[in-house]
Amino acid sequence: MSEPELPGQARFWQWSVAGPFLLVALIWGSTWLVIKDQIGTVPPSWSVTWRFITAAIGMGALALFRRESLRISATGLKVAALLGLLQFVMNFQFVYRAETHLTSGIVAVFFALLVVPNALLAWAVLKQPVTRGFIGGSAVAGAGIALLLLHEYRMAPPEGQVLTGIALTTAALFSASSANVLQASNAARGVPMIPMLAWGMLIGALIDGAFAWAVEGPPQFDMRPGYVFGVLYLGIVGSVVTFPLYFRLLQRLGAGRGAYNGVLVPVVAMLLSTLFEGYRWSVLALAGSALAMLGLVLALKARSPSR
Repeated sequence: MSEPELPGQARFWQWSVAGPFLLVALIWGSTWLVIKDQIGTVPPSWSVTWRFITAAIGMGALALFRRESLRISATGLKVAALLGLLQFVMNFQFVYRAETHLTSGIVAVFFALLVVPNALLAWAVLKQPVTRGFIGGSAVAGAGIALLLLHEYRMAPPEGQVLTGIALTTAALFSASSANVLQASNAARGVPMIPMLAWGMLIGALIDGAFAWAVEGPPQFDMRPGYVFGVLYLGIVGSVVTFPLYFRLLQRLGAGRGAYNGVLVPVVAMLLSTLFEGYRWSVLALAGSALAMLGLVLALKARSPSR
């Protein structure tokens, strides 16, 4: 499946494209640090629930503001439910728990590899080709991630559970990738984007709440201003603002070039982790970061179709 042709390569640098691209990267790069604060006093499952209750309300309001009907077909509702389960339940339940064991920047860098399972699943499910260059670039990126995780493992206290964090992040990665491939399917393309996201977030929030009650007990919330702000920021800015912008970028740039967003996000996240979490750099960590970014750029270039 080829990407849509753009009228000209320079179009990427037009503010109508570059502006949203940078905005999404900056917001998503900052959300990893905000998530870290959400898991201090409230169980992760309830923090995820509050985020997507807020996001569902916000996305529904956005649909009404745009005069888009929230009515979708039975097939669309099934797609939204599956999207909610994969993206807004499994992915974020794993991510929030992973950040109890790893710094937010490391989780973000790990998540930059999302393009790899995306390509493999798209090849297996949607029959989209994967080039040798993509595989080579992915291997370089994987080596960089391995160096970062080795640094994290060495720096962890004796009682740390870095391996648990790695396992949880890997599970989140594949959950998000499955959701992305679902979004690229013909069934999802036939459903209006914003109403589908609103229903997916609502269904996801309901499942999150049921899971949280079963695992963590009755609802828990922190009235601390920082926590309340975090819920609003993640729900509205980190979800309602970014998802429509990101999908529009994919439509205008194509999946390959639009995925460069995933290279910039961890750079922002690592800088914020250094400033606010006291992340300590080493030669190993610097080499890992450089390899990860280089590998992702090589992989994404190789993935883009020839023009």
